[in-house]
Amino acid sequence: MIKKIALFLVLQAGLFGSYIEEFEWQKGVFLSNFLEFHNIPASVYNDLSDEDKELAAEVKAGRKCLVLWDNNDQPLQFYIPVSSDLAMVIKKTKQKKWNLDFQPINYSVKSDILNIKIEKNPTSDIAYQTGNNQLANAFLAVFKSGVNFNNLRQGDKLVVFYDQKVRLGRPYGAPEITAAMIEERGKPKYRYLFKEKFYDEKGQEVTKQFLFAMPIIGAKVRSKFTLKRFHPILKKYRAHLGTDYAAPSGTKIMAAGDGTVKSVGWQNGYGNTVEISHSGGYKTLYAHMKSFAKGIKKGQSIKQGTVIGYVGSTGLSTGPHLHMGLYKNGSPMDFQKAVHIEKKIEKTPEQKEFEGIVAAKNAEIKKAIDNNVSATLIFDNYEIVQDL
Repeated sequence: MIKKIALFLVLQAGLFGSYIEEFEWQKGVFLSNFLEFHNIPASVYNDLSDEDKELAAEVKAGRKCLVLWDNNDQPLQFYIPVSSDLAMVIKKTKQKKWNLDFQPINYSVKSDILNIKIEKNPTSDIAYQTGNNQLANAFLAVFKSGVNFNNLRQGDKLVVFYDQKVRLGRPYGAPEITAAMIEERGKPKYRYLFKEKFYDEKGQEVTKQFLFAMPIIGAKVRSKFTLKRFHPILKKYRAHLGTDYAAPSGTKIMAAGDGTVKSVGWQNGYGNTVEISHSGGYKTLYAHMKSFAKGIKKGQSIKQGTVIGYVGSTGLSTGPHLHMGLYKNGSPMDFQKAVHIEKKIEKTPEQKEFEGIVAAKNAEIKKAIDNNVSATLIFDNYEIVQDL
């Protein structure tokens, strides 16, 4: 369903009477189909590098996109997010030619504090106070280990320090919790973000949900994950929303974790691909396979370490390798950072740094409770900004 949005700012000179519409990227639509539907020359797609074609294949069904129309109802520009940090922009130039480029998505980051007493349960109370369901889910995941939520009682306190991306006047993407506290029958329990992992007050890692295994034992990284980077020679923004592992053709590929097979088949750009859904909103993607393991089919339960296919070079690939994708609620993540062994902070310099964070955050939490500070972000207005 297309949603018309009022244009509060002139986006380009001389575009009076133009307007923006929001639309969803449809299931099964590839960039080449999309361009053809809008009578945009096929050369716009054909002239892309293989890397950019692969990146364009990351546009998922349901992604919120924008189109700018002129006063004759002809499209002038399409704004299609590929990830939370990068968008594909297809626009008509002053010379009436179509151009496709990738651009960073502009957003601001607001730091906030939530300090409340439990009335019903943490999930519903956080969602009610902030209107941010993703914050409620993130809080639950952080305390998934070590807190008995059935043991909480009315009046127990919780405090959350978090950063939230904001775009077009609304929360954009998942919030990042930096520190949190919850009382379990009056006894406080803490979590601290330290070097992209969560720890309790004793320095014990609690981020157990990120424990995935390597899909290919001993494989070397050929191309690392990056959300966005500016290429100094090409003068363009590039991204690689997965990790490429080099391996000979025919090498066994194993499931990185327990889950359910979401899809098995050909994906535009990625060739023979398997997708597996995991608990906690995670999904892994295995692309460019030579072939699938016998018996692998959509809907079946799968165990970590099960062979699901074999390394190949199908789709947009320059040689045998595995493109390994990891997603959390549809957002790409760095798989290399997700594969690790649970540890405890023990190194002296690292321990001192962590202890400094604990002391500072505990003081902030105490101050928030003592002064009844809770500056929650509530979003009511939908604003259009100049960058579309």
